[in-house]
Amino acid sequence: MSTLHTVNKSPFTHSTLVSCMAICQPGDALLLIEDGVYAALPSSPVQKRLKTLADSGVTVAALGPDLDARGLTSRSVDWITTMDYDGFVTLSTTLKTVQSWY
Repeated sequence: MSTLHTVNKSPFTHSTLVSCMAICQPGDALLLIEDGVYAALPSSPVQKRLKTLADSGVTVAALGPDLDARGLTSRSVDWITTMDYDGFVTLSTTLKTVQSWY
């Protein structure tokens, strides 16, 4: 079963992303939205774990408009995919389940 996980909390202030990453499986997608996009920074406390997930077959992406709104677009790591709203909708409709982490 493939799941789209959306996380909207900053890893600098919440453990939501850590909890999410603990259950992500290859074939899943993890989309960072709202303040969750702070995880895309090189200084993020979860950067190494996110990279390990990506290397294991989990799609890791950040919502572009949320990166833009926070001035993070040019500061995010290059291996995290930047996704627009159309891409978000596509993931939501192609994966079997959507799990929002708040």
